[in-house]
Amino acid sequence: QVQLVESGGGLVQAGGSLRLSCAASGIVFNINTMGWYRQAPGKQRELVATITRGGSTNYAGSVKGRFTISRDNVKNTVYLQMNSLRPEDTAVYHCNAEWGILYAPYWGQGTQVTVSS
Repeated sequence: QVQLVESGGGLVQAGGSLRLSCAASGIVFNINTMGWYRQAPGKQRELVATITRGGSTNYAGSVKGRFTISRDNVKNTVYLQMNSLRPEDTAVYHCNAEWGILYAPYWGQGTQVTVSS
């Protein structure tokens, strides 16, 4: 019912910035909370940040103060502005959307973020 396409990943030096985008298509009016998760090699997927349709946000402690999640409900797009990047932020970043009354999870294919020291 929903397709998510991420963009904006890449290679950046420590201290640099990147902005990720995730565009949703399909039956988008049923999308509730959207968010970003990441998975580093050999580690489990972890929450980075989420944002509700009304704009309430939640961040992992490791990114609070450095990353900002935002959402454009007209464009059906969620963004993740990442500043002061660290090598430990290196991971595949996945967009997530909770859909419908059962909050069914949908995932994007992921975008690689690599931070060099």
